[in-house]
Amino acid sequence: MRYNWEPEDPQLSKNGDIILGGIFSFHSRWRIVSLLIFISGYGSSLNFRAFQFVQAMLFAIEEINNSTDLLPGIFLGYKIYDACGSIARGVSVALALANGNEDTATSSTAPCTRPEQVVAIMGGTSSSSCMAIATVIGPFNIPLMSNFATCACLSDKVRYPSFLRTIPSDYYQSRALALLVKHFGWTWVGAIRTNDDYGNNGMAIFTETAKQLGICLEYSVSFFRQDPPEKIQRIIDIIKASTSKVIVAFLSPMDLDILIHKFAHHNLTGYQWVGTEAWITDFHTSLNSSSNKLFTEFWETLFDCRFMKTKSSEENQRYCSGYEDVSGLENSFIDMSLMPIFNNIYKGVYSVAHALHSALGCKKICSNKVQPNPFMILQHIKNIQFKTKEGEQVYFNENGDPAAKYEIINWQLRENGTVEFVTVGFYDTTLPADKQLYLHKRSLLWVPLSVCSESCPPGTRKVLQKGKPICCYDCIPCAEGEISNTTDSITCVQCHVEFWSNERRDDCEKKMTEFLSYEEIMGALLTAASLLGTIMTTTVAVIFFRNRNTPIVKANNSELSFLLLFSLTLCFLCSLTFIGRPSDWSCMLRHTAFGITFVLCISCVLGKTIVVLMAFRATLPGSNVMKWFGPPQQRLSVLAFTLIQVVICILWLTISPPFPFKNFHHFKDKIILECALGSSVGFWAVLGYIGLLAMLCFVLAFLARKLPDNFNEAKFITFSMLIFCAVWITFIPAYISSPGKFSVAVEIFAILASSFGLLICIFIPKCYIMLFKPEKNTKKNMMGKMPLKSL
Repeated sequence: MRYNWEPEDPQLSKNGDIILGGIFSFHSRWRIVSLLIFISGYGSSLNFRAFQFVQAMLFAIEEINNSTDLLPGIFLGYKIYDACGSIARGVSVALALANGNEDTATSSTAPCTRPEQVVAIMGGTSSSSCMAIATVIGPFNIPLMSNFATCACLSDKVRYPSFLRTIPSDYYQSRALALLVKHFGWTWVGAIRTNDDYGNNGMAIFTETAKQLGICLEYSVSFFRQDPPEKIQRIIDIIKASTSKVIVAFLSPMDLDILIHKFAHHNLTGYQWVGTEAWITDFHTSLNSSSNKLFTEFWETLFDCRFMKTKSSEENQRYCSGYEDVSGLENSFIDMSLMPIFNNIYKGVYSVAHALHSALGCKKICSNKVQPNPFMILQHIKNIQFKTKEGEQVYFNENGDPAAKYEIINWQLRENGTVEFVTVGFYDTTLPADKQLYLHKRSLLWVPLSVCSESCPPGTRKVLQKGKPICCYDCIPCAEGEISNTTDSITCVQCHVEFWSNERRDDCEKKMTEFLSYEEIMGALLTAASLLGTIMTTTVAVIFFRNRNTPIVKANNSELSFLLLFSLTLCFLCSLTFIGRPSDWSCMLRHTAFGITFVLCISCVLGKTIVVLMAFRATLPGSNVMKWFGPPQQRLSVLAFTLIQVVICILWLTISPPFPFKNFHHFKDKIILECALGSSVGFWAVLGYIGLLAMLCFVLAFLARKLPDNFNEAKFITFSMLIFCAVWITFIPAYISSPGKFSVAVEIFAILASSFGLLICIFIPKCYIMLFKPEKNTKKNMMGKMPLKSL
């Protein structure tokens, strides 16, 4: 079907001193061409929204004409054309408004040669049509004031020098949409755009902003109303196969209408649509009309009646009286929830009026009624600043754009089937960044979940899935000792060395400290063994003291015996210093006390062994050795051997003493409190010296084991030294390999075992005789085969 796009007379016009032009799409003839394939029965239809825009423009003009403050004495007229949703027709009527060539088809005057007929043009309700119109009228410097063209490309003053608008640029709207999507946690969305300047530019800005905010597009497809059915079907198939539940759409009302019908046909439901300002006007009534007069057509369409009978009228057609009641209607025309949209037209007319007032130099009255040059009006519009009656500040930046302020509107279905526009928030770029987006609590009736992957809870981190966008990831639990205490963390943080992660891996808890304490079973048992050894040693000492004058005590060097029992008591007690929380004093005391008391003990045993050997050597003819190792020499030997150990311990404590130490290496989730050796050389020197004396004592006792007597003490010393050496030889690998408090327990066990070995092997047999075999505790029995001199 073909149309003649030559401009006819304007749909609405009124003479005045100064004329304003208007271009709106009252009808959508495009529907016959593009929807013929999909929907039958559609003819040209009246767009109620466009009619409302015109009413807002006329209301503003009448208000200005009746004002005594703005343009006093000047009467504004208007010429308003129907672009019928066509860019070509929009350009044609714009040229007609520019030079008054409405009758170019019949006029004998050369076209495009008359002076300008309007000082500004209002309307142009789509970005693509405004781009075409602004390109054509730009050389004439006629301001084009749009209330609905939002493409960011129109801010280019090199290409569109005379374009201005009262609606913000899509640069801000696209960013607002991305922030809105982010606010609801929709990180996995689909995108559909009209394949024109409006859709492509707007979606490009949205995509860039969404990427910065961590939002991923599962798909992004373009669509135009004249696309073939196969392409629309491909779009439907893509959406069906997708997993996202939110669709961001930069679509014109006409393209949206086609897609909505196709969605309904395929029963595609359950999606949250996030749309632009273009959607808000997409309410039309698809009623056929044959009238050519705009207001007549509007009334007939509004009430579904006819003022006069036509050939096509049905028999039961209702006739219009002109007195129908508007208050009983429920349709888009009486919906006043979109007053901000209509207000854009109102502000545009007032902007032109204020520019005229300034250009004409009006004061109490505008004496100059000559229509000014449009270029002058354009310059004054760029510099005007005024407030509306509601107190809203109106001004334009260097790109001809107003301040970006948006209402966020949610379409909510009423029980009667009509759609209510509910304002649920706003976006205002004049506010601080953290307050620009605001949404009321419980603003939406339904908020779907639209993510590629569920949020990773605290205790996990995100790992991207190979070959997929950043919004698609797996949640990997944090490793031991690491935590993440935020949702969707990309890394796990290592806990401080004194802390450890809990089971959920979302918090660091202080590590449990561990040391050998008196309260635990192992510590209690070792303490009991130490006290038992002390009691046994004390008991033996009491027994020896009570029987100090008996032969068995005298025969075994009673002075060294009592000194040995004293040193054994100290050995049992020094093991207690290894139990309990390590401190500076306990660490230094435990090793030095252990080293000195054990040397004292071994020195006594060594002295007793030497006494036995000397005693038998004294039986040889002419031997006088006993006078060289009498009691004074025995005491000096014990003192000398002990002093050597004391010197070693003093050097150790002076150079690098033991100190409390927190061991973090043996266990990941525990802190082992232990005593660091300070100087390993000092520690092994102490042990080595004890071992040297023990080996010397063992060798001497071994040599004296077969000396003749009825009660040869060398046998028992040999056996006790054998136990002592065996214990400490096995102690070394056990000590090195035991972790934490168990190494301390091994050391205590070695001390107790060797002490018990000495006590039992050397003293228990004698106690047995004194307590249970007193008849053997005689001088005669002690002498046996032993020479008298040796005794």
